[in-house]
Amino acid sequence: MRFDSVDSLRAEGFEGFKSVRELTLGCSDVPKEKGNYLVLYLDGNKPGFLPKGIGGFFNGKDPNVSLAELTSSWVNGTVVLYIGQTGNSLRKRISRYLEFGQGKPVGHHGGRYIWQLQEHEDLVFCWRPCHNESDDSREIEDDMLRQFKAIYVKPPFTNLPK
Repeated sequence: MRFDSVDSLRAEGFEGFKSVRELTLGCSDVPKEKGNYLVLYLDGNKPGFLPKGIGGFFNGKDPNVSLAELTSSWVNGTVVLYIGQTGNSLRKRISRYLEFGQGKPVGHHGGRYIWQLQEHEDLVFCWRPCHNESDDSREIEDDMLRQFKAIYVKPPFTNLPK
């Protein structure tokens, strides 16, 4: 799998490609099935980082990290910032991610680095529902992360090491 363009992701069956700005107006286009999703940065230039982001404080935990940590986590040559999954509803999971980015104290601490990007409203979500009941979104996520690391040596910018 390639992680360097929207075209390569479309070829892998990803759909949607909606900005954070669009999705905060409503997620009715996001499927209710389980599946996988990606957060993309399509600008091409290295983004600006905020010392204090807009992410929520879930369980009182500060979601912000140092500018040095953000800089060292950045991955060049890819549009993919985050690889995620849900065994339930893509719509619910992406909605929770966005709520976290609106400063609400919801459980989406993973992927929190995106809320320290100056350009966070322009980030793009895409998704690929699991249409077969036998598809395991967690296994698919693990496989995508393995493929990503094989190309870029480290995980996507905001996928925290497990």
